[in-house]
Amino acid sequence: MPAVPPDRSIRICADRGGTFCDVYASYPDPENPGQIKEIVVKLLSQDAGNYKDAPTEGIRRVLETATGEGYPKGSVLKTDKIDYIRLSTTVATNALLERKGEKHALLITKGFRDLLLIGNQSRPKIFDLNIRRPPPLYSTVIEVDERVTLVGYTSDPKAEEHAVQFDKDGKVTRGYRGKGWDGEGLADGPGEVVQGLSGEAVRIMKKPDLDAIRKDLQKLYDEGYRSLAAVLCHSYTYPEHELAVGEVAKSIGFKQISLSSQLLPMIKMVPRGVSSTADAYLTPILKIYLDGFFSGFDEKLKDGRLRSPRVEFMGSDGGLVDLNNFSGLKSILSGPAGGVVGHALTSWDPDRKHPVIGLDVGGTSTDVSRFDGRYEVVYETTTAGVTIQSPQLDINTVAAGGGSCLTFQSGLFRAGPHSAGADPGPACYRKGGPLAVTDANLILGRLVPRYFPKIFGKNADEPLDAQASLTKFEELAKEINATYDKGLDLDEVVYGFIKVANETMCRPIRALTEARGYALHKHVLASFGGAGGQHACEIAKLLGIKTILIHRYSSILSAYGLALADRAFELQEPSSTFYTAQNRPTLKARLDKLDADVRAELKRQGFEGEHVHTERMLNMRFEGTDTALMVLPADEDGDGQEDFEAAFRRVYKAEFGFLLETKTVTVDDVKVRGIGKTFDKLGESVYAELEKLETRPVDRAKADTTHSTYFDGVGRVEDTPVFLFSSLHTGDTLEGPAMIIDDTQTIVLIPGAKATLTSKHLYITVE
Repeated sequence: MPAVPPDRSIRICADRGGTFCDVYASYPDPENPGQIKEIVVKLLSQDAGNYKDAPTEGIRRVLETATGEGYPKGSVLKTDKIDYIRLSTTVATNALLERKGEKHALLITKGFRDLLLIGNQSRPKIFDLNIRRPPPLYSTVIEVDERVTLVGYTSDPKAEEHAVQFDKDGKVTRGYRGKGWDGEGLADGPGEVVQGLSGEAVRIMKKPDLDAIRKDLQKLYDEGYRSLAAVLCHSYTYPEHELAVGEVAKSIGFKQISLSSQLLPMIKMVPRGVSSTADAYLTPILKIYLDGFFSGFDEKLKDGRLRSPRVEFMGSDGGLVDLNNFSGLKSILSGPAGGVVGHALTSWDPDRKHPVIGLDVGGTSTDVSRFDGRYEVVYETTTAGVTIQSPQLDINTVAAGGGSCLTFQSGLFRAGPHSAGADPGPACYRKGGPLAVTDANLILGRLVPRYFPKIFGKNADEPLDAQASLTKFEELAKEINATYDKGLDLDEVVYGFIKVANETMCRPIRALTEARGYALHKHVLASFGGAGGQHACEIAKLLGIKTILIHRYSSILSAYGLALADRAFELQEPSSTFYTAQNRPTLKARLDKLDADVRAELKRQGFEGEHVHTERMLNMRFEGTDTALMVLPADEDGDGQEDFEAAFRRVYKAEFGFLLETKTVTVDDVKVRGIGKTFDKLGESVYAELEKLETRPVDRAKADTTHSTYFDGVGRVEDTPVFLFSSLHTGDTLEGPAMIIDDTQTIVLIPGAKATLTSKHLYITVE
């Protein structure tokens, strides 16, 4: 029986993907002080016949392995040995993709009932004769009879900035008929004029009738609605009306109230509104899942949360957040974000600065990201036809993964977009599923059943079923040969589907690099995900990339990334200010205040001093234009001087290829993002290690076994050596064709590829 870990010492990270759930755990070795023991668990995300929730089941297995105690399936788990649980989940993402979110109502300013339905009128498929738009997320609309409007704004930066001036307390001191005035003057307009959060003058045309709103909301509540999204005109700068409506809804008993002014205090009503409806649609589903997750543990508080250990979640922007700050809107990319953090922190070298492409080939899809010293963040993305405005890592996803269905339609080989998922899964999963990429790799010999986890069949203890895959491919090959009359053999047919899948995976990589002016050959490919190692060499060759990095935990890198991730907290306020010399002190003061508030919150969460780093940003645009860019100065001189305008011009030129030299720069938002560092340093980089590493070739005769494997341009190599990761040592080098296998992944070295094993990576070069 193993020595029992100390209390509050096991750190558990679980990534629940579309097909597999990966769990990584570590704790101090009680028998060897100063050393860390690690546990890796990989299981199906859905397996109703064996467990209700995959992360909970993974944690149960971790506790059994670490403590040597038996924890029966379905029993309440003890938490006394756990330090923390970090979780990333695709629950909200899947609910959005499958349109299985919470029924909710939209509250919007009277006269704007159809605003979100109209949207921004974009037509991505302009020549499509059969336009099929996804329906809105909300089920019904309530119009709120209220109205505020902006007054007195002039576009002339040399004139006084506002037609209405305020004192330090926000009281109106005077108004006049300015050049940009859209009314007849301060005295001529109805309603009180107040100063908004952005500094703009706001005229309160009509206050909401809260009694009427209460009646409307009570009717909704009686009809079964429990979730609301509210978006009122100009609430980004004047949120009082939304807040009042929210209080009424809360008093009636609505469980989820998503106010656009609190979620996203930014100008532009359409993206604010769509983001609020997405939050109202997804957050209740996320809460139901989390309540079920927490129910599997002891030590619960009254609200269902755990008293201890602490539970943290991966946000879409790559930062860890606590339960209070986690929502459906922030969880859209929760799963893939952990992988981005994992490949960025394990592959980046701050001295050599080789840009890294992250290739995450999972069971359902392939996620691609780029890291060049800083996480690339976007503030508006479209997922499942829903355009959401919220900070997210720039991840391109394509429906091509291990579970992508293989079909032959209209004379074309197709891989995806439909996925076999975890249930029934590919044909070889013994559940009667369709042909998928995994089946193709199995038939080509790129998966060896004897080494693959035996988690299939009725009792989840059988190996992959190669015969099921073979039977279906033989039927498909007959259909293809009957169509083309070329007499393709089975391997050629099967590899044809792999080629299509590889090209599909290359598409988002080119979009992130070549389409933005970055040379592909200068990048390093960091391959991870359960199926990444089977495709990495061929994808690198297609793209002209010479170097591949595969981490020891690459198949569970999204879970491992959770262990490395930092705690994040950010605050943002609207602004309506020209970036001029006289306004810079005011902007700096606002940034200073946000900075202090962010640091105070991170201190409350246990991070302070050198463990806290803040980033100051301004959302800037040229006056008269519609597109703002969130700017973070590079501060390359290290003197602490923030030259936002120079940074904005540099970013704008890179994005659009030109500058509007005659236009003044406007600041739409001020923002501070705080980062609580989990690790100060992550050790020596793989490149530094390679420079001093003594390498030695491995005799192919030392392979654990050989396997018949198909390679493009070579055909079947009947005696392809298969090495076990556990039998290799740091400094060992291998040349393709070969395969390297451990408990959770298979890495295929094509002819011409060379791999060197370092302490943490497999470093591969491709001719």
